[in-house]
Amino acid sequence: MRIHIKHHDEVLKFESEEPVAISQILKELEIPSSTVLAVYNDTIVPHSSIISEDIELELVVVSSGG
Repeated sequence: MRIHIKHHDEVLKFESEEPVAISQILKELEIPSSTVLAVYNDTIVPHSSIISEDIELELVVVSSGG
């Protein structure tokens, strides 16, 4: 399956033969999971969600400050 990930101004591509958790995708792309929200069809989805088909995700950067 192919997963297209919109992150900042680029589209990253991730491929897997088997279902994979969003957290694993982030780890393999070296994106700290604590810094982004995963969005699918305008809905925030947990990083524990398992992807088993071709999809497009958007990563929204979480900012914090004080």
